[in-house]
Amino acid sequence: MAGTGPIRIGYCLSLSGPLAGNSRSARLAHEIWRDDVNARGGLLGRPVELVCHDDEADALRVPELYRHLIDVDEVDVVIGGYGTNTILPAMPLIMERGRFFTGLMGLGVNNALNYPNYFAMIPTGPDPNAALTEGFFALAAQQKPRPRTVALLSADAEFSRNPVLGARANASVYGFDVVFEGTYPLATENFEPVLDAVAKSGCDLLFLCSYLNDSVGLVRAIRSHAFRPKMVGGAMIGPQNTTVKTTLGPLLNGFVNYEYWVPAPSLMFAGVAALLETYRARAPAADVDVLGHYMTPLAYAQMQVVAQAIEATAGFDDQRLSAYARGAIFETVMGPVRFGARGEWRKPRVLQVQFQGIVGDDIAQFADGSRQVVLSPPGFAAGRLLYPFA
Repeated sequence: MAGTGPIRIGYCLSLSGPLAGNSRSARLAHEIWRDDVNARGGLLGRPVELVCHDDEADALRVPELYRHLIDVDEVDVVIGGYGTNTILPAMPLIMERGRFFTGLMGLGVNNALNYPNYFAMIPTGPDPNAALTEGFFALAAQQKPRPRTVALLSADAEFSRNPVLGARANASVYGFDVVFEGTYPLATENFEPVLDAVAKSGCDLLFLCSYLNDSVGLVRAIRSHAFRPKMVGGAMIGPQNTTVKTTLGPLLNGFVNYEYWVPAPSLMFAGVAALLETYRARAPAADVDVLGHYMTPLAYAQMQVVAQAIEATAGFDDQRLSAYARGAIFETVMGPVRFGARGEWRKPRVLQVQFQGIVGDDIAQFADGSRQVVLSPPGFAAGRLLYPFA
């Protein structure tokens, strides 16, 4: 394609507000990708420039920011930011303009829209709600004596609605009776009354869907409560974060939770070790999560998908980019990625991990996969579930 100036890729991230930590980690991963690409001569022989606006975690700001990116900044390619809260509000404009659009960690964004030019960088597969929660119930069903009942406890917030739907469906599929289902406000500080209600159910399994501060509060409250379900965890956002890990330390031992990537031997795909080495060297100056396991590989892979599509189609035509992405196998730091219906990964690869053997709050113990033992999927498992929860 003609042109000698920079190729401009535009997007929004929530660089301030409650999602800022993860968003800043994603931005650093994007910047490392840009620097890597430019060191190799750029794309199509041109340098790459990133144009990133802060949506301040305000979904109402997103459409106008993307309009500005397209009409004023005149970027060559737009990509989705981090999470459903940023991606979904952009979709009406993206669909109106027919743009190629690859989002980062949006859960089920395209389920109802069915927009053919959308692609999801999240390993939850064609049924995101089920995939995020299935591993927890599949593992529970394998235990002896087999647990029978489950309590579903979630924050009363938009992000938790889809995972709870998936948890309810998976409980039914695997033959568990839901004996309690409750929510709590995100601002909750005292979880004792909530756990008292859970304890009255006598549940074998406690499935949690929580976010950052409430994840910390719940873990502490569960550890101090007398009731002990046989298995606890599920869809907790927060324990993927290094600060949360070091804040809670040994209190996390025994909890089972989802992950998208951890440094287990089976997940060390080409390029990911070098990426994390660079990320960790730059993380202190960028004031971001020091290990970067949660955001960094997926954010870098998001840009690898965009780059491969641009180079394969020799340009920025949105329809050609989308047609290529629908049929290609992308080689990324997350391993091979192939998109299917509604732009989700054709095959899910959500990990279930259990925290084991944490001692104190030393960050170094979390640098490898020894404290987050991968339990599933079977092809990636590195250990066994310690059961029951103690």
